[in-house]
Amino acid sequence: MKRISLTITILFLLTAAALAQTKNPISSALREMLPGRQKNVVGAVESMPADKFSYKPSADQMTFGHLAAHIADSNNLFCSGAAAVPAPKVDKAQDSDSKDKLVAAVKASFDFCSDALSKMDDSKLGESTDFFGQQATRARIALILASSWADHYAEASMYLRLNGVLPPSAKK
Repeated sequence: MKRISLTITILFLLTAAALAQTKNPISSALREMLPGRQKNVVGAVESMPADKFSYKPSADQMTFGHLAAHIADSNNLFCSGAAAVPAPKVDKAQDSDSKDKLVAAVKASFDFCSDALSKMDDSKLGESTDFFGQQATRARIALILASSWADHYAEASMYLRLNGVLPPSAKK
């Protein structure tokens, strides 16, 4: 029992020391999360057949094409706000755009996030900026960014499964 307790204590101290030495832990965490989220979200949008981009599970839900456009717009807005860099000057993606155009918009938004997050550091997280007509800290926007990646992938996965398509993270 003492050996297990000692092992847990040592692991805790090593983890705490590693975290204490991490410069910019929030920015670093977002940068570390990005490749996996990008792979899954882009993969989900690519996996949906082109003729299913107008699909929506119920009358009150958005179409898959709208979701793809929303993902691109959200990435551009949230990565810009979190990293304190200007959003890219791009034509707003439309839910009626072709699959190829929406896939390209989602890919471009993740490329922008990669570039923006590479410039991000935690020293600006306390700054407030306009966010949907209200003031929000860059830290809050960073948290929204991380949760939006999970939310958007979950929704895209549901749409895929409802159409008999296996989401990227479920594939071996």
